[in-house]
Amino acid sequence: MDTSTTWLTTDAYHKLQEEYDTLTTDGRLRIADRLAEARAHGDIRENADYDAAKTEQGLMEARIRKLRHLLDNAVVGDAESGEDDDGTVRIGSVVTLRDEYGDEDEYFVAIPENKVRGYLLASPAGPLGTALIGASVGDDVSYEAPGGTFSVKVIAVRPYGA
Repeated sequence: MDTSTTWLTTDAYHKLQEEYDTLTTDGRLRIADRLAEARAHGDIRENADYDAAKTEQGLMEARIRKLRHLLDNAVVGDAESGEDDDGTVRIGSVVTLRDEYGDEDEYFVAIPENKVRGYLLASPAGPLGTALIGASVGDDVSYEAPGGTFSVKVIAVRPYGA
C-alpha cells in the first residue's frame, strides 16, 4: 500500500462518510444561521458571537477537508492477507504483545479513524506503531515514547477481521 492511500475498515469508512455528509449539509447550514444571527447584532468588528462562529466555521471546514482527503485516498476493506501475508505486522494487523511485566494486550495497527472497540490502537504514525511495522512473531520490539523506552514481545499477528 503506498503512502498516499489510507487503509480503512468498512465501518470506519461509512462512519467518516456519514460525518462528512452531515458536516457539508446540516453543519454548514447551522454555521450560516449562527453567522447571520451574529451579524444581526451589529458591528462585526467587535462582535464576540461573530468571531466564535467564524472560528467554528474554520475548524469545521478544516475537518471537512481532512475527511474528504481520507475518503478520497482510502483503501476500504479487510487488511492485506492471503498469498502476500508473510506474518509481519503491517497496517491493518491485530497484534498480541507481551510487555516487560508479562501482561498481554491486543493492538490494532491503524490510524485513529479505525478505532475498534476491544483493541488498543497502535497508530502507524506513533512510536509503538512505527516500531511494530515489519515485526514478526517472536520479535522483541523497543520504542521511545514520552514516558521513556519500552520493550514488548510480539506474540501473535493476524489481519484484522481474520
